[in-house]
Amino acid sequence: MFAYYLDLAARSLKRNKVLTALMVLAIAVGIGASMTTLTVMHLLSCDPLPTRSGTLFFPQVDPNPYPDGPSLPYDMMDYRSAVDLWSAHRADRQALIAHGQLKLTAPQVNLPPLMAQVLSTTSEFFPMFDVPFRYGHGWSAQDDASRARVAVISADLNNKLFNGADSVGRTLRLKDSDVRIVGVLDAWRPSPQFYDVAGGRFDDGQTGDFYGRTEDVFLPLNSSSDINPVGFNFFTCWSMPQSDATLQTSPCVWMTLWVQLDSPAKVRSYRQFVADYAALQKSAGRFARADNTQLRSLMGWLDFNHVVPSDVRLQMWVAFAFLLICLFNTVGLLLAKFLRRSGEIGVRRALGASRAAIMAQCLFEAGLIGLLGGIGGLLLTLLGLWLVRRQPVAYADLVHLDTAMFLATFALAIAASLLAGLLPAIRASRMAPGLQLKMT
Repeated sequence: MFAYYLDLAARSLKRNKVLTALMVLAIAVGIGASMTTLTVMHLLSCDPLPTRSGTLFFPQVDPNPYPDGPSLPYDMMDYRSAVDLWSAHRADRQALIAHGQLKLTAPQVNLPPLMAQVLSTTSEFFPMFDVPFRYGHGWSAQDDASRARVAVISADLNNKLFNGADSVGRTLRLKDSDVRIVGVLDAWRPSPQFYDVAGGRFDDGQTGDFYGRTEDVFLPLNSSSDINPVGFNFFTCWSMPQSDATLQTSPCVWMTLWVQLDSPAKVRSYRQFVADYAALQKSAGRFARADNTQLRSLMGWLDFNHVVPSDVRLQMWVAFAFLLICLFNTVGLLLAKFLRRSGEIGVRRALGASRAAIMAQCLFEAGLIGLLGGIGGLLLTLLGLWLVRRQPVAYADLVHLDTAMFLATFALAIAASLLAGLLPAIRASRMAPGLQLKMT
């Protein structure tokens, strides 16, 4: 029966090619617009670490000593609070993170100095975030403690400096210090760049640097402090630092801490640990509000920061509204097409065809229109994504059509066309055969 209905549908579509083309075009345009925006939305809202995100958490405390400070804890921590929590070793894995820039040169490489983006962290950053290596490996906890002058570099920097060759053991000069390369990352660019999400919560269409490229150089935090103690980016300060203060002693927040907690019991225990730490700091007069703490999961932290820009959400809803308009037009065209074939339907009903058979035939025709519209929609989606990649937005070069979105294009096209064909099919199946035969 499938082949029979398919043959009937193909014959019917060939009878009126202009009408068929209009319906296919309506579906294709609606699918192209909606799938372009849905693909971008899928990219921006996807889980950057699907195998591990459920065990990664972002603790926050409020080191502000003034009770009239912000109602929510800062997105970052001051040096003392971050190091205190990290030093307690209450998580399965944990990593301190700070960002900065340093002048970089490579001996025996004929390139001018670069301003490198530097991520200063601790040894468990790499295994905790499943960071892949092309050459070498990360440094050890002993390297953290001994303030070893070692570094891991990105694949992009390795390509730029060493033409992609194994550079483990070679030397980089950062500011006025030499560091030895111990590892080179493989292609790694989490989307969004979750470990660098702070100060988000944009409502004006911005995306921050959540989709930027991976940092050029990764250094042990202590070594980075020795090389350039004032080279870190700070988030904000709750009062003016004293003239002789360092970042480590300033009333500023500039570090983050990520922890891995492998069970719900450990999550509860760590949340209590953070609350107890804040209470202890309040009793010591350092914190004003001990209850202003948070322990957000990775996906909860991304949602809290509104990582998906509001204009992308708006564009998606506008595109789906456009698809709905296209479907209404398709409903009208299908209804006119099926009612025009009332004589044919009457003959089939008189020869014993059931209402279900007539309805199935009409839905097969609508589904075939959806399949053809899906092919056209796929081409328009690829064109739309090509145009997005040429826009001046941080995530532009990440936009692509993956397997899931490829299948979703055809699924949405066929589902939309079947939905559009449902009412006309019901109307066609309910035609009185006697009346139609008499008119014929």
